[in-house]
Amino acid sequence: MTASDVPTRPAPVDMSRNPFLTGVFAPQRDEVDAVDLPVSGEIPADLRGSYLRNGPNMRFDPIGSYVYPIDGDAMVHRISLDGGRASYRNRFVRTPMVLTEEAAGHAIWSGITDGYTPSAAEVGDELAGTTRELPDINIVRHGGRLLAMAEADRPYQLAPEDLATLARTDCDGAMFVGSTAHPKIDPSTGEMVLFNYVLEAPYLTWAVVGPDGRAIRTPTPVDGVDAPIMIHDMALTSRYVVLFVCPLIFDIESVMSGGSLLSWQPRRGTRIALIPRDGTAVRWIDADPFWVWHFANAFDNPDGSVTVDYVEWTYPGGFSDQPTPAASSLTRAVIRPDAGITKTVLNSSEPDMEFPRIDDRMLTREHHRIASVAKGPRDSGDLDSLWFHDLAAGTETVWTPGAAIGEPIYIPGAERDYWGAIGTDPTDMTSHFYLLSADAPQDGPIATVDLPIRVPAGLHGAWLPDPSRRPFASSGAPQGSDGLLPDPERTRAPGSAT
Repeated sequence: MTASDVPTRPAPVDMSRNPFLTGVFAPQRDEVDAVDLPVSGEIPADLRGSYLRNGPNMRFDPIGSYVYPIDGDAMVHRISLDGGRASYRNRFVRTPMVLTEEAAGHAIWSGITDGYTPSAAEVGDELAGTTRELPDINIVRHGGRLLAMAEADRPYQLAPEDLATLARTDCDGAMFVGSTAHPKIDPSTGEMVLFNYVLEAPYLTWAVVGPDGRAIRTPTPVDGVDAPIMIHDMALTSRYVVLFVCPLIFDIESVMSGGSLLSWQPRRGTRIALIPRDGTAVRWIDADPFWVWHFANAFDNPDGSVTVDYVEWTYPGGFSDQPTPAASSLTRAVIRPDAGITKTVLNSSEPDMEFPRIDDRMLTREHHRIASVAKGPRDSGDLDSLWFHDLAAGTETVWTPGAAIGEPIYIPGAERDYWGAIGTDPTDMTSHFYLLSADAPQDGPIATVDLPIRVPAGLHGAWLPDPSRRPFASSGAPQGSDGLLPDPERTRAPGSAT
């Protein structure tokens, strides 16, 4: 290879001009361990477990481009609670790209939207021409594995004791074509159900991992999909895998001519797939166009219909030029396979809401509580409030902490339950973990944990109860279905660091 054959390295990204590389989103480069963190209020002594949260976090200043949240190395943060005390640990997920850049001391791979890949002269034959791996969206524990989840790619397995990167995994073949970042774990069976999209036929597949970590169903095509489409999340009932196929299409011809990778094509409408978990034929329901990033939950009804709660957007902001801003609402859809879909808006006023979560023990079953993040009454410009909907009582309450707040997580305790979330004060950039009573979250935290470093605004996480407790005992899940069992795939990646 001559010097003229080596592609030109893209210029550094001007971080000061990118809102997702500054302020509460600015990358955190420090990895720390801290115990006995300062606590305001009182952490219940019987609350034992850890909250883990993943998110994009560049190891080095980026080059070429940076598009949040599809770019960015993964950093996992863990807040552990035990006996009324709190500790913290964070670690990068050390993919081959991160390890190679750490050896070089600077970014080598660019953002995935500008098409640059490093040459063999710079990174060796094995990594030449590759793009950055991005297991930075979610964190999932299932069947003996702690998984840092990517978008439409295979996840990375982490060591539960220290968050060290072990290896990329395909979960016994269930994810050999990849997985989106939002698999769902059925608390009644212990099964993890997932889906994945790809750019060529069959475009969309689904698979199942058993509670022991073994593949029950390897990637199975979803009949009826005729184009490469993006689907970020799914819902699950006892009978169905529920996929909302919204018209956000991968446009390869546009990319080749310098255009956008994703094209919003509302003329296609939104199509809903009810995929029977027993493997029988898919049932399709047509609807007017709308977009969904995240689901709260779904469940079967006695009359054969399916109820789905999710945040509905008029269109995906950033992927379509529209005369009015994209608007969202917490929506309940009742889907009747032979009679279409009816929808009800559940929220009253909060704008730009996202990240709806429920008690994960209620997945696939009728739920009564949903929490989400949205702008608060003071409208600071950030997603600065947690909103709580009690569907049984028909009430809607809000708590605004004066911080940029992240996704809420439901935390079951031995005696009572809680909501938790990480927030960062934009005035002094200090981060905190808030613990709120599930019965009256609008009253504010019963405990606030001061974190030792700023935690960048990120994406999704999970509450992992102490494995000595049976987190789903009340819902009939097999012992260990959410625990960490011995895993034959568990081998530390060469050169991985703690």
